[in-house]
Amino acid sequence: MPPFESTQFTVWLLQALCAVFLAILFLQSGLDKVIDWKGNLGWLTGHFSKSPLRGVVPLMLATVTVLELAAGALSAAGLVSLVATGSATLAFWGALLSAVSLVALFFGQRLAKDYAGAGGLVHYFLLTLVAVYVTRLG
Repeated sequence: MPPFESTQFTVWLLQALCAVFLAILFLQSGLDKVIDWKGNLGWLTGHFSKSPLRGVVPLMLATVTVLELAAGALSAAGLVSLVATGSATLAFWGALLSAVSLVALFFGQRLAKDYAGAGGLVHYFLLTLVAVYVTRLG
């Protein structure tokens, strides 16, 4: 961790805050899908019943679950790495995978014609873009 008085501390702090936010967001979301697989599958099957994706809901759920868990785990590892070594490399990869996860979710919401749900992802995506950017500063 850089000294508090340095300008690098601000960059480090932004990197750490983005990493912890994305770790919480994606680990919670991914673990919820694992713990309540049946409930999530049932809800998503109905949600996508009138979309072109209706036949691949279990595969989509598995893919999104893996993406979210990986994004959350990389973000958490990125936070540990930031604290332990000052390196933001893992946080960058966590942020990048978070962005990919959100694009996948956005795609699904748009195809399901859930425009409000898709719109609700925009602020998460913007934060994720900030995280991708700030984890490359240094």
